[in-house]
Amino acid sequence: MIATAFSTARLTLLPLAPQYAEEMAGVLSDPALYAFTGGEPPTVDALRARYERQIAGPGRPDEYWLNWVIQAGDELIGFVQSTVTAGTAEIAWVVGTAWQGHGYAKEASLGLAEWLRAQDLRLIAHIHPDHLASAAVATAVGLSRTDELADGEHLWR
Repeated sequence: MIATAFSTARLTLLPLAPQYAEEMAGVLSDPALYAFTGGEPPTVDALRARYERQIAGPGRPDEYWLNWVIQAGDELIGFVQSTVTAGTAEIAWVVGTAWQGHGYAKEASLGLAEWLRAQDLRLIAHIHPDHLASAAVATAVGLSRTDELADGEHLWR
């Protein structure tokens, strides 16, 4: 299973590639993006190395790492990703703070959900209990919060 490009009404989702690292480092540069997930803004070199690892995948025949950057017009604004195992796709999304509040995360995640469901995959996500924006995206995608907690995040099915 490999990530292929697809589009939504306003966005193009492009399979991850190392050449996006420089622009994406700017998109991901706001420390506020890491309030719920931890970590800090990556450098260009660290992001390029991460992208190379993500593209290489986990090296297990029953697991796939699928990653896309989100393009609005001529600029990259964030990413969506999915880890696929045993018929289940765990999804995640990040939109840079400069582009938040315009429905891009919802639109990109709905497009991702449609792409994954076309592959006959069940969707899940893990979301911090206080991250209301991500909870709204998960709800829009058709997921519901469970009481299961893992690393301080609720499982959504």
